[in-house]
Amino acid sequence: MRIYKAKDYADMSRKAANVLSAQIIMKPDCVLGLATGSSPIGIYDQLIEWYKKGDLDFSEVTTVNLDEYKGLTKENDQSYYYFMHDHLFSHVNIDVNKTYLPDGMAENADAECERYDKLIQSLGGVDLQLLGMGHNGHIGFNEPGEAFDKGTHCVALQPSTIEANKRFFASADDVPKFAYTMGIKTIMQAKKILIVVSGADKAETVKKAFFGPITPEVPASILQLHNNVVLVADEAALSKVDL
Repeated sequence: MRIYKAKDYADMSRKAANVLSAQIIMKPDCVLGLATGSSPIGIYDQLIEWYKKGDLDFSEVTTVNLDEYKGLTKENDQSYYYFMHDHLFSHVNIDVNKTYLPDGMAENADAECERYDKLIQSLGGVDLQLLGMGHNGHIGFNEPGEAFDKGTHCVALQPSTIEANKRFFASADDVPKFAYTMGIKTIMQAKKILIVVSGADKAETVKKAFFGPITPEVPASILQLHNNVVLVADEAALSKVDL
């Protein structure tokens, strides 16, 4: 695992965007695994800025997203489909027909999970997977205690995750209780993984995930076993480890 220390969130975003842009430049038709939430917004803003300057071309890029809420339509402004178009896809020259997310409105959850894993396989796998990390060490919606060997699946969100996401909804009652997520197995099959973490509130989790034992109780800890992981974290998030 390579670790890059950033000064703050803005610096973290620039450093991570450099890794992503290098992937696009080296392999214009790459498959990018993308994430949502507050962590990657600065990265997407930076990529858009470079695109507008003519430094990046997304025309051949394919994307697959980590997750999607179950039961939200694409038009819902809290769906991850909406998020990706709002924060990236609508601002660059990507072919929207090559941007994929789990279908939150699928009637058969098992069939949808199988479809999504087969889709990723048909694309030749993910070249670079972007991840954030939750306060409990979750990546995607893979919550503590889940087995490491799962592919894409439908998961019941833990109260802590619902609590963390309620700021985006009118109330906690409006937060979906289930979501589709790439499983740990699917994530670990990516050729390269880029994980970004910022803030002192995640310092203890960083210590557990990347410097502690590998355990399903801290899902991100499995990344220690991947042979090509880049962690970009700010000083606050790295404050409890010696580098």
